[in-house]
Amino acid sequence: MSPQQYCQEKTARSGSSFYYSFRFLPKARRLAITALYAFCREVDDIADECTDLTVAKTKLNWWRGEIDNLYQNKPQHPVSMALLPAIHAYQLDAEHFMEIIDGMEMDLNFNRYQDFKQLQLYCYRVASVVGLLSAQIFGFTNRKTLKFAHDLGMAFQLTNIIRDVGEDARRNRIYLPLDELAQFGVSEGDLLKSKESMAVKRLLDYQIERAESYYDKALSELPDEDTKNQRVSLMMASIYRTLLREISASSAEKVLNARISLGALRKMGLALKVWLKHL
Repeated sequence: MSPQQYCQEKTARSGSSFYYSFRFLPKARRLAITALYAFCREVDDIADECTDLTVAKTKLNWWRGEIDNLYQNKPQHPVSMALLPAIHAYQLDAEHFMEIIDGMEMDLNFNRYQDFKQLQLYCYRVASVVGLLSAQIFGFTNRKTLKFAHDLGMAFQLTNIIRDVGEDARRNRIYLPLDELAQFGVSEGDLLKSKESMAVKRLLDYQIERAESYYDKALSELPDEDTKNQRVSLMMASIYRTLLREISASSAEKVLNARISLGALRKMGLALKVWLKHL
């Protein structure tokens, strides 16, 4: 199996909404973004699946060393090998890959976030930085596009957090800021026990409004001259924002007890609609 095939399989197996958008890219950019996403899956799987904290940190440190290897043109892992042409072709910074690893390590060190400021740092590292790298792969001419990519990454991660609030709680993880739980009269136990209430519904609505504001902000920041280059980002935004609105229309009980998702055909249809709009 080639490094590119390894990344393709890693990305396809994840079932991510992003996968449906990548397929619209020209080959070189598609291979680059698929390798980037496979890297994110590799390090995220360590944080999610490795139960021994010491082993998990050792594995993340290995990846820090592997990023050093990558930028010395001697990658060892199939994902790094697939990334090698991309880092040169699209001028991807090593520090961004290190930031992503730092974000995954936050999952090892924290299972609660006291306030939105603390959560913002996490979202920046695991999502906004990925957005910045993606924007470089897709191409841009106006640096304002990086602000678009940053804020869209925030919107995506906040959507993930809202979608997974019940699933995360069952793993003893609460990403919603604790000061906001207190503000709405929701206890940690309410989330850990998937207890539906008007207070929980109001808390979720507040989180949804924040995520919507990031979508609005991001889309207002994309310069016209870069709209065509960033079509894949806009496709992902359409899919993820539609998901957020499905969550908003659902009961708190459903959000807490089931993973709301869009079907494959619907995702592909949303992606195609955006692609055709910006031909």
